[in-house]
Amino acid sequence: MTARGLRQKYFDFFKTKGHAWIPSYSLIPENDPSVLFTNAGMHPLVPYLMGEKHPKGTRIVNAQKCIRTIDIDEVGDFTHHTFFEMLGNWSLGDYFKKESIKWSWEFLTSPDWLGLDKKRLAVSVFKGDEVAGFDEESFETWKDLGLEEKKIAKLDRDANWWELGGGTGPCGPDTEIFYWVGGLDKVPDSFNDDNDLWVEIWNNVFMEFYKNEEGKYEPLSNKNVDTGMGLERVLAIINGLDDNYKSELFKNVIKKIEYISARKYDESEEIRKSMRIIADHIKTATFIMGDIIGNDFGIKPSNVDQGYIVRRLIRRAIRHGKQIGMELEKWTSEIAKVVADDYKDIYPEINKNLNSVINNLEEEEEKFSKTLENGLKQLEKLNQEAIKKSEKFIITGREAFDLYQTYGFPKEMTKEEIERVGGLLINSDEFEEELKKHQELSRTATVGKFKGGLADTGDETKKLHTAAHLLLASLRKVLGDHVAQKGSNITPERLRFDFSHNEKMTEEEKEKVENLVNKAILDDLPINCKELSIDEAKESGAIATFEDRYDDKVKVYSVGQGDDLFSYEICGGPHVDRTGELDHFRIKKEQSSSAGVRRIKAVLE
Repeated sequence: MTARGLRQKYFDFFKTKGHAWIPSYSLIPENDPSVLFTNAGMHPLVPYLMGEKHPKGTRIVNAQKCIRTIDIDEVGDFTHHTFFEMLGNWSLGDYFKKESIKWSWEFLTSPDWLGLDKKRLAVSVFKGDEVAGFDEESFETWKDLGLEEKKIAKLDRDANWWELGGGTGPCGPDTEIFYWVGGLDKVPDSFNDDNDLWVEIWNNVFMEFYKNEEGKYEPLSNKNVDTGMGLERVLAIINGLDDNYKSELFKNVIKKIEYISARKYDESEEIRKSMRIIADHIKTATFIMGDIIGNDFGIKPSNVDQGYIVRRLIRRAIRHGKQIGMELEKWTSEIAKVVADDYKDIYPEINKNLNSVINNLEEEEEKFSKTLENGLKQLEKLNQEAIKKSEKFIITGREAFDLYQTYGFPKEMTKEEIERVGGLLINSDEFEEELKKHQELSRTATVGKFKGGLADTGDETKKLHTAAHLLLASLRKVLGDHVAQKGSNITPERLRFDFSHNEKMTEEEKEKVENLVNKAILDDLPINCKELSIDEAKESGAIATFEDRYDDKVKVYSVGQGDDLFSYEICGGPHVDRTGELDHFRIKKEQSSSAGVRRIKAVLE
């Protein structure tokens, strides 16, 4: 079975159960600022899980692009990936446990669909705790489908409870489905979740609760189902493969790596590991850089946030490319072209943005290749010095930072290199401390994350940043003093502003906010700045946002003065001199961002 065939079978099956297909959301989360990337199918759907009406109805199905950065260092074996696709079906206050479980079983075992051997399937259910009791309904439903009790494990919260990284939001018990990959003649009579030959292939989460900011669990008015099945893992299982990288999702990329390196994938385990890392990392970087975020291209390599992950992936791939003889200039872009071609039908945005991806890769490869060899030589020199002294090869966090600053080696790469020759990285926190100092001294390291969320300091972003101050003041006037800024992102084209508020704004409220902002613009109010200590600023009544980011001395901006004071706020970003420099302000969209947080997208026109 091909990946395309598996996706389509999944979509077709759930369409027979009344589900509407939706496309994958962006890899850059719109509704969950707590994560760098969309790492599960549910993240983009949080507003609908919290009760908003989805335009496609209460039953939906999709394949969601996902990235899990926690797996970067694990990539190299036959199962781990940083980029993967999650097939998911959703009930938004519609069906619940019985239907979800029965349909999962039907799709997996029916000869009309996947036709997996029932003897090789087992499941786990939530055994209960002080928050929620034993999931008897799921347990009995699995028994009714013919599973023996010894193939149904009752596991605790660590195994069978799902929530958003311990934060606030919808959550609940889940039931997980496992497939035995150890061969039909060796299938155990009972299920043991400690046996790695039982591979999890599907997870059905039953969102019955909402975890509030106090950490307490409240019943949800609408009970939802959130499921996820890993495409790469299931595709390998269906085709009887013991290595995910031998499936058609990696076949063409591996062939290209073999051609450029003049090595063979099955030559040795060391070669396989390097080829897997190259294939996974360049594919992942291609998807991140080739994504579409609003009207913008994806994320470029940089030293912060998502950009740091892109840079780390590319550089780790380049290092492994060097180890296996990838000497062809600009080879990373050749791999990206194969990725774009492989996914052109299901994710056409990669092909659309391919020129941008290629430019980013070639620029990063050129930068890093110049210093990689010297950095590796320096590490080897330090290793040889330790050998001469009959000492263990040890690098401190400070020395690791020097390698980063001089040769562009991310900390993880230094750690991996010295461990490869039996060395050790110590005082890892020291690296982070030095990096923080470096970023404070070099503002170029914080592009895209100025206070206030500016992506640059051009005239249009200055205007939109000033408009953000007017927007916050207006929201507080219309909705109440509980409104606080929770985040913002500003480009020359638009303002995105997150704020604390539990309810969807009415059309009347949005209109009032727009009118207040535009009146402040028409009044041509002066904008003044003064420097105060943080305590003085608070005592004078300045609104403080993201307090942990402030230095001892802060800038306080006032819009208007005296009786006409409109806004008085601590801020580090650039502003225009008078509000009259701004164009007409318009709210384009108001939506949920996460639990208790709303998001406004606005423009000046």
